[in-house]
Amino acid sequence: MPEDEPIIRLEKVSKVFDGLVVLNDASLEIYPGKTTVVIGPSGCGKTVLLKHIIGLLKPDRGKVFFAAQEISGMSERQLMKVRRRMGFLFQGSALFDSMTVWQNVCFPLDEHGIGTDQERATRCGEVLAMVGLEGLTERYPEQLSGGQKKRVALARALVMGPEVILYDEPTTGLDPVRADLINDLILRLHSRLGTTSVVVTHDMNSTRKIADRIVMLHGGRFIADTTPQGLDAVEDPIVRRFVRGQAGEEDTEDLRPDPPSTAQPQTNTQSKG
Repeated sequence: MPEDEPIIRLEKVSKVFDGLVVLNDASLEIYPGKTTVVIGPSGCGKTVLLKHIIGLLKPDRGKVFFAAQEISGMSERQLMKVRRRMGFLFQGSALFDSMTVWQNVCFPLDEHGIGTDQERATRCGEVLAMVGLEGLTERYPEQLSGGQKKRVALARALVMGPEVILYDEPTTGLDPVRADLINDLILRLHSRLGTTSVVVTHDMNSTRKIADRIVMLHGGRFIADTTPQGLDAVEDPIVRRFVRGQAGEEDTEDLRPDPPSTAQPQTNTQSKG
């Protein structure tokens, strides 16, 4: 696909859950070969956005396109072909507890019946080597650290050779050193594979390190579109407070003490005796 044409496009997408507006006429174009990082506070709809891109959710209004095809109206059968072109790294890794590392990584190939047994084994070995886990193939998820689980999940996301990788909070729950190792891994994979990456996060260290482009989601819409170099120059106060980690007045309203009661104390007017 030409680099000047978006591989993913959201056109005025809206989504409401139980009366809560999560996406509100949100429009975004993602270009191939770049890492686009979507920032925003917890609960602002970043994961919902990813699920629209891969077709796990359908918009109430608006359209979603992948490689110039509208996918928002596709059936599950039609979406299977689209999803094979994308890898999804879930926030909680979403590994199968009853499967070994090897079985978890090979699962998509086995599920879709791709290749011979030898071809599948070769491919699984390749992606495990990419994430540095070729020595842990027989371990189960409960025997892994948080960072190792993330890397297994990433290997599984890579095993089908996707054009696009979607990362849902890849550094959440990790200490700063292991989080930075994940950032380095994302950069190395992007350089080696040339894939298109969409990363949602509220980790500003990660954002500045891995992004080619940064967009911010707030109030169901995108309110900033910049680069790591231009991030500190954005004048929108909401963006500036988020980037600096500063709470605004609306964020601290619940912390304010209740005003003192103005009710007059009741007096007993009954006469004694």
